[in-house]
Amino acid sequence: MSTAIDTDIQVHDPATGELVGRVRPADPDEVDAAVARARAARDGWARTPAAERAGCVRDAAQALRAVAEELARLNETETGRPYDDGLGGVLAAAGTLEQYAELGPVHRGRSLLGSWSATDLMVPEPRGVAAVLTPWNDPVAVAGGLIGAALVTGNTVVHKPSERCPHLGRRFAELVASFLPDGVLEIVDGAGPTGAALAGHADIDVIAHVGSIAAGQAIRQAAAGTGAHVLLENGGNDPLVIDADVDPRWAAEQAALGSYANGGQVCVSVERIYCAAAIAEPFLDALAEEAARWVYRPASTGEKALGPLVDRRHREHVHGHVAAAIADGATVHAGGFLPEGDGAFYPATVLSGLTPAMTILREETFGPVAPVRVVEDFAQGLAEAIDDPHGLAATVLTGSIAHAQHAWRELPVGTVKINSVFGGAPGGAAQPRGTSGTGFGYGPELLDEMTTTKVVHWSPLP
Repeated sequence: MSTAIDTDIQVHDPATGELVGRVRPADPDEVDAAVARARAARDGWARTPAAERAGCVRDAAQALRAVAEELARLNETETGRPYDDGLGGVLAAAGTLEQYAELGPVHRGRSLLGSWSATDLMVPEPRGVAAVLTPWNDPVAVAGGLIGAALVTGNTVVHKPSERCPHLGRRFAELVASFLPDGVLEIVDGAGPTGAALAGHADIDVIAHVGSIAAGQAIRQAAAGTGAHVLLENGGNDPLVIDADVDPRWAAEQAALGSYANGGQVCVSVERIYCAAAIAEPFLDALAEEAARWVYRPASTGEKALGPLVDRRHREHVHGHVAAAIADGATVHAGGFLPEGDGAFYPATVLSGLTPAMTILREETFGPVAPVRVVEDFAQGLAEAIDDPHGLAATVLTGSIAHAQHAWRELPVGTVKINSVFGGAPGGAAQPRGTSGTGFGYGPELLDEMTTTKVVHWSPLP
């Protein structure tokens, strides 16, 4: 008889500290059973016409839109994400499911030019069973993309949502699964041990993970023993480089948005800021004013919603980075303290007087913190931005075409944004680099990651 691979998970509302619910993690036998059901359904789902698979996913997207407000409220309750932001994430998931429902049936291979009497093809085929491990910071949108791409290309899925929002993750996955044949989408609850059991399972063919660097490294090691294909989007330490020729107030608005949206708990949040000395003083003044506009209540006139962090454990991590910087001589322009009262709130924070060796510039903080390093000029800021092992994204604010061109060529990251901390055209994709991960995690290219190519050479009998 197997024992549980984790203790019961308790989920607390990060705004009030009240208990939301308890979830019992799957034990090893339950993980095995979920994978076995997905593997049993694999061949039938792969042989289902692509248009029919797409129809199931499209129907799920429509159903998701109908319960979007419910899921946004649940997201707010479990993770503290402001309702409007959470609603946007649910609707983004629905849009992504619809996008993959359109792209799946037209995902195609190639014919090759061989001899006149032969046929040569390169045909995409599903990899098999996909383990999809998703995070808490944008749980529905991320799960929608990874699960949707896996399903339309003919894979079956075992999904483990984050233990920090298990009720939300299960509600979403069960809704999608209700439009699919039995076994095509399985759900298992749990934390790290459950994820490890999935990642190391011999019958998993592809692992898609969005989460921490430590978890991603463990998944790489596990997959090395099983041969599973791995997609990882892990932690980032995204820089913002501000040139001397930009308006400091506008730059402060961009920096605040990048640092404070969703409490700084976005995969591509601004984590470190390099500001040219020529505009540093007005920039810091304006950034402190912007920080004061991000407040602990729903947005109203002149205010921007800043929800709590996901839990107190994460708040300790965020404040630990801030406190260490202050102890080493950083100047506090806004925030930087632990609030009194219930919940896991943390104030929008602005720091300066930083040195390159400080933890707050070297590691991902993932909270509402804007650490500003004042540099001599754009060249120094870019050089220090490049000197980092992460490789998720970066932003450059500049009016110089030459500086922008040099920056996007030199920054060793998957995404470079010029003069906008967020945004991008529909259908875009990116490949994380360094410790931030590997493989395309979204966009049409994700369909390629979820498939493998078979080459067929067909000659007639002599």
